[in-house]
Amino acid sequence: MIKFGTGGWRAVIGEDFTQANIRLVAAGILNLAKSENKTDKPVIIGYDRRFLSENAAKWVAETLAEGGMEVWFLNRSAPTPLIMHTVMKQKLHYGIEITASHNPANYNGIKLIVDEGRDAPLETTEKLEKLIEETSEVSFMDFDKAVATGKIIYRKNPFNDFLDDIIGLLDMNALRERGLRVLFDTMHGSGAYPLNVIFYTARCTIDAINDNKDAYFGGRMPAPTEETLIKLRHTVVKDAYDLGIAMDGDGDRLGVIDKTGRYINANEILCMLYYYLVKFKGWKGGVVRNLATTHMLDKIAESFGEKCYEVPVGFKYISSKIDEVDAVLGGESSGGLTVRGHIHGKDSVYAASLFAEMVSVIGKSPAEIMDELEAEFGHYEMIEDNLHFEPCYKPVIEKIVFEDKKLPLFDTEIERVNYEDGCKIYFKDGSFVICRFSGTEPLLRIFAEAADKEKATTYIKAFKDFLNI
Repeated sequence: MIKFGTGGWRAVIGEDFTQANIRLVAAGILNLAKSENKTDKPVIIGYDRRFLSENAAKWVAETLAEGGMEVWFLNRSAPTPLIMHTVMKQKLHYGIEITASHNPANYNGIKLIVDEGRDAPLETTEKLEKLIEETSEVSFMDFDKAVATGKIIYRKNPFNDFLDDIIGLLDMNALRERGLRVLFDTMHGSGAYPLNVIFYTARCTIDAINDNKDAYFGGRMPAPTEETLIKLRHTVVKDAYDLGIAMDGDGDRLGVIDKTGRYINANEILCMLYYYLVKFKGWKGGVVRNLATTHMLDKIAESFGEKCYEVPVGFKYISSKIDEVDAVLGGESSGGLTVRGHIHGKDSVYAASLFAEMVSVIGKSPAEIMDELEAEFGHYEMIEDNLHFEPCYKPVIEKIVFEDKKLPLFDTEIERVNYEDGCKIYFKDGSFVICRFSGTEPLLRIFAEAADKEKATTYIKAFKDFLNI
C-alpha cells in the first residue's frame, strides 16, 4: 500500500521505493490531473541528492509524458522550496519533488505540491492513494525521446525567480554593512547553491563543509540537530565564524550554531524571527505553530497584543492558518518555517537569510538575543523521544491512548487534553506533553516542554512506562 503522510510518500529504497511503485505513483498523479481537468499546464519535477532521486525523477517524467502532460525537468538537484515557488510563481497546478527530506539515507520518497505552491492537502492525497490502488497498468516513454519531441523540457535558469524574490524581501544593505562570516553545513543536500548565491550577493564571507554528494549523508541523519552538527559547532568556534548554518537534505529545515558553539534549536529560531519581524521591522500579526512547538511563541505574541494559533502537525495546516489570519510567520519544532509574503511551505533558504539579516540588524549574537528573550518571557525546555515499536503493537497503543483515552499519572495538575492530532496534555503550569504517531516513519513521537529539562523528562518517562515501550 502506497500511503502519503505529512511529508508525502516515503519508503525504504529497494523494498517499497522501487521503479514499479514510483511509476505507479506517477500514473496516479496523471489520473489525478485528468480527473481534476488540470492537464493544461506543465508539471515541474525536481529532485534532491539522495540515492536514486534523479533516476526516480526521470521515471516519473517518462510516465507523465506518455500520458500527454508537458513536463518541466531540472538539470540539477534542487531544494523543495524552489519547486513550491515555481508552482506558485508560474501558476502551475502541480509540482513534484523526489525527496525523503530528513529521513534516514535508506529512504526516498515523492512529495506532491499543488496550486499556489502548497503541500497537497489530505483530501488530495487520499484521492491519489485510491487512484494508485486502482491502477493496474502503467505506460511510459523513453526519457531522451520525450526530450527530443518536446514532451519533457529542461527548465532553464530555474533558480532566478526564486533567488530574486528572496533577495527582494531581505535588507541587503544591513547584510552588506555587517559582513558576517558564515560557515554553511549543506549536509550533502540540495540547498547549497541558492543560499551561497544569496550570501555572496550580500557580500558575506561564506565557507562550506559537507557540500559533496553523498548518498549516506556522511553517516549522519540528514537533519540539522544538535547531535548531527558536532563538526559545524567545533569549526565555528575554532575558526571564529559569526554564525553556523545547516539545512536538511531538501532545504526545508534549518539549524543554527552561535559563535560560542551553542546550538540554536528550531523553537528558538521561530521565537527570535517572530520577535525580530514585529519588534524591529514593525510587522503586525500573530504567529502559527503546530501542537508540538514551543509555547514561548504564545507569550511573545501576547506581549505584542497578538495571538498564537495552534494547528495539527503538517505544514499544510500552518500555511493555511497563516493565510486565514494573516499571521507574520508559522513554523514547527522540527525545523521548518515560512514567512508571510513568501511561499506556502517550509523554506530554509529564506529562513537562513532572514536569520542572518536579524543578527546583522540587531548587532548581537543569536545566543545573546535568546538570553534576552528568556529573561523577558521565561525559559522553555523541550525534549523529544522517538520510540520504535513492532507494527503489531500499533493497534494496542491506539486503543489505550486514542480510543480508551487512558493517561499516565503525572505529578503536575492537568488543565485539559486535546486529541485533535495525537494526545496532547496541557498542564496548569503552562507545560505540556504530546504523543503522536509519525506521519513518515514507524515511530511514536513524544514531545514535552517545561521550565526545565528534568521536569520535561518526567513527562516522557511517564508515557514510556505507561505504554511499556
